[in-house]
Amino acid sequence: MVEFALILPLLLLLVFGTIEFGRAYNAQNTLTHAAREGAREYAITQDATAGEDAARNAATSLKQNLLTVNMSACDAGQPATATLQYPFEINIAFWRVTNFTMQAEGVMRCGG
Repeated sequence: MVEFALILPLLLLLVFGTIEFGRAYNAQNTLTHAAREGAREYAITQDATAGEDAARNAATSLKQNLLTVNMSACDAGQPATATLQYPFEINIAFWRVTNFTMQAEGVMRCGG
């Protein structure tokens, strides 16, 4: 019992840390995919609103009210950029809460 009581906090820290890392990795992958989709839509249609909507639709697993989408200018033949930012919070038992902002950028050539 004594050994278990000594090891349990470390084991829980490892388990919850793995779960939180998985959550963060999934959120970053979702953000990257959404940025790519937003840039693609913006480059094809040259409509910033359509690009932002495409990015938000691709990031359905993220909280939409926290997601920030910025589009660059779209001139023919030049790169169109969709930049997404999302605040993320890591909560691990027996550990302090860590907040940071994830960012992803999608770039496509404007006009096709």
